[in-house]
Amino acid sequence: MDIKEIQSLIKFVAKSGASEVKLETEDIKITIRTGPASSGTDTTYVQQIPMQAQPVTAPAPVAATPDAPAPEAADEESKYITIKSPIIGTFYRKPSPDKPAFVEVGASIAPGDVLCVIEAMKLFNDIESEVSGKIVKVLVEDSSPVEFDQPLFLVDPS
Repeated sequence: MDIKEIQSLIKFVAKSGASEVKLETEDIKITIRTGPASSGTDTTYVQQIPMQAQPVTAPAPVAATPDAPAPEAADEESKYITIKSPIIGTFYRKPSPDKPAFVEVGASIAPGDVLCVIEAMKLFNDIESEVSGKIVKVLVEDSSPVEFDQPLFLVDPS
């Protein structure tokens, strides 16, 4: 990966609103972190490390926090299917500002139904359902940035 590709990736990450992006290839590992948008200035850190030089460490155990959801709530949400973002970009619930949302809470969906649009680099990508069921919850605000693999919707498959 050359410097121009890295610069292009940094610009894309800064515009997308993502706070952190990691890219690993056979030769290098790149981590790009951007500061919060509320500070007025974005700071980007790029770390390029040869993969052979990285030490292997076990992840530290995570202590339970008092803000963690109760086990009953986790069990209740585990019966739902989570639809996640396949790309980073800006999440839109409507095809245009004057049109209704693609789906609302309580709407029945089938495979192939368009659920939302994610804009990435001026391209609008329809996000289609891969499951059938009923929308239980919309997890993202309209016109907000989303990251790769971020949960977007909860679907009740029954």
